[in-house]
Amino acid sequence: VQLQASGGGLVQAGGSLRLSCVVSGRTTNDAASAWFRQAPGKEREFVAGIRWSGGNTYYTDSVKGRFTISKNSARNTVWLQMNSLKPEDTAVYYCALRWGSTVHRAAELYNYWGQGTQVTVSS
Repeated sequence: VQLQASGGGLVQAGGSLRLSCVVSGRTTNDAASAWFRQAPGKEREFVAGIRWSGGNTYYTDSVKGRFTISKNSARNTVWLQMNSLKPEDTAVYYCALRWGSTVHRAAELYNYWGQGTQVTVSS
């Protein structure tokens, strides 16, 4: 399994970005994908997650109402639409995948990781 993340960049506060994660090698819908982020000097934190079967979505409180996670099974792609971005959203964003349909918020429970994409929000 390989994950390829893209879509990061520099944006002003209030702006939008859409991150993409192409998943290759996924052979079952009994899986969950998530986006995590890690700011300098901080631990990696859960941002949003989605089940490949059913499409249930989950968010950390700080991004609810601003971020939307979605997927397309035929394209094996997961997106993170980020609106109303704030400087505190600045981080390296990682997509991740785990076998099993439960969306966990703990990074260590994910089996595969993408390479990370930098999101910088200027004030």
